[in-house]
Amino acid sequence: MKSQTTIKKIQDLLLKGVQTIYVDDDTSRRMWWASLEVIQKDFLSQNYKHGGIWVASPLPAFNDKKFLNQLHGWLWSPEGFPYFQNENAGFLPINNSDKIKKDLICNYKVLNLSQEDGYEPFLMIITPNFQCVLSIVGEKGKKILLMKCDEESLKLSIELMHAKLNQENFEEGVKFRNAINNLGELNINNQFEELFWPILSARLASITPNHKIKNSGKNDEKNVQITEAKLLRAISHEVRTPLATIRTLISSTLKKYKMDESMKNRLIQIDNECNEQIDRFGLIFNAAELVSNEVPSLNNLAKINLSEIFNKLAPLWNDQLNRRGISLKIDIPNQLPQIMSDSEKLELMLRGLIDKNTRGLKEGSTLILELRPAGQKLKLQLKVQKLDNNQKEILKKDNGSDIGPVLNWNPQTGSLQLSQNATQKLLASLGGHVTQRRDTGLTVFFPISDSK
Repeated sequence: MKSQTTIKKIQDLLLKGVQTIYVDDDTSRRMWWASLEVIQKDFLSQNYKHGGIWVASPLPAFNDKKFLNQLHGWLWSPEGFPYFQNENAGFLPINNSDKIKKDLICNYKVLNLSQEDGYEPFLMIITPNFQCVLSIVGEKGKKILLMKCDEESLKLSIELMHAKLNQENFEEGVKFRNAINNLGELNINNQFEELFWPILSARLASITPNHKIKNSGKNDEKNVQITEAKLLRAISHEVRTPLATIRTLISSTLKKYKMDESMKNRLIQIDNECNEQIDRFGLIFNAAELVSNEVPSLNNLAKINLSEIFNKLAPLWNDQLNRRGISLKIDIPNQLPQIMSDSEKLELMLRGLIDKNTRGLKEGSTLILELRPAGQKLKLQLKVQKLDNNQKEILKKDNGSDIGPVLNWNPQTGSLQLSQNATQKLLASLGGHVTQRRDTGLTVFFPISDSK
């Protein structure tokens, strides 16, 4: 009886004859993320327009819609995507955008991944002028980054993938073979391997400490902070990607299946929670990026109407706070002047301020947001009102301790939030200046657009 073709079998066959250099799990994840970035940015982006195919497991490795739309794909993934609860979820692709379209899952065929296939990440890309196979293989603590682009390995991978599709879904096997045949004779890029490893090395080196013999102690500390911030950016990607995929699955489930209101509401609640966490880690990513890239440019600031943003976000804030028993009061006068800021990033920052300053509030509290002109600036104030005596309680500074240059850990609420320093830097990059005094609470000043 002919043995079944599995992804693990393909990985093992490709590994034969390869000089093995083992790395730990964390290092292999960084290598996987960096490899995906190198392949997509430096190679696939120049070769996808003429079509092609991709095969991946256990999640799609692409994060750009143009690749998913232009290339035909097959994905082997655990039924119901329980992969997110697996320790190997660290190999999720980096996703540079929270705006994942809800129809992406329709652009490729999803097949059930079996236990025999394994859970190690695998990606094969075949286009007329660019081809490669990328995977992480090995046992826990002893991983190997495997990259193959030679003609023999590509031919073997294509034939085995065709056999695997035939044994599991004959119709998809026919589609796969037709898609390969339609590409015609492949132009094997023999220079890819020579270019890939140096570029990958440079990419990995950019996220490691910059050690110089003559560095002062202050510069060493700054390098460590930048390295911590870059690692935090990677973690933010790792957290946001599965949450965004869960939201995609929820949306697809709500559209596809009929269900009672209680089940529907439960899924909507999960979707809301995922969205809030995506926003939180998106803000953390922005702060980490700011620390890594030193002083930001203010050239991207433009005129925006802060009142309109408040009115737009108010329903979302109300829903978010109502779930925790907190009321929201927004006090905005008519015809306020425009300010100079970045609309998209400011919306995310405002959501972060709401979340940051309501963590740990007792049920029945009221958060008050006030906008007032203040000379050549617009003043935003955040205050809390108690339930019992309607006296205003000034927002207190975080009682926790800073963890690195970006995060603050508050043991009273059990939450990670942006540090005060990171909050000030983020707002400064958006044209704002934050103050936090005992008599005024949290106050942010934004420059009026027509001020000199």
